[in-house]
Amino acid sequence: MEFITNSERETEELGVRLAERLEPGNVVAFTGDLGAGKTAFTRGLARGLGITDRVTSPTFTIVNEYEGGRLPLFHFDLYRLSSSDELFDIGWEDYLARGGVCAVEWSENVSDALEEDVISVEIYRGETDSRRIITIEGVAL
Repeated sequence: MEFITNSERETEELGVRLAERLEPGNVVAFTGDLGAGKTAFTRGLARGLGITDRVTSPTFTIVNEYEGGRLPLFHFDLYRLSSSDELFDIGWEDYLARGGVCAVEWSENVSDALEEDVISVEIYRGETDSRRIITIEGVAL
């Protein structure tokens, strides 16, 4: 399904809608340009899961963990990873086994490690600075 958002707030709200459908073990695989809104969407996921912590990009830490909601949220930024081996080195399988939601920015860097049943979220800039074109596959909203 394709969605158009016209503000960061609308992008977050779409994340809230998706969070309502998420189940333990779901992987949300993001693709999109730098600054497209992947972290904003993830803030919405967190809010939709009932997480009240401030959500920030884990660019330098690789993964941020958020607990206290309906499900834990593990927010990955794989921009700096160059292979799936590096993903497994940081404990990917352990995160999957913990029964939370894994939100994976720059998922294309490790696409061979992701299972077929991931929820795919593509976010691209539209014709204005605030407009985003978001395609979600793998779940109905």
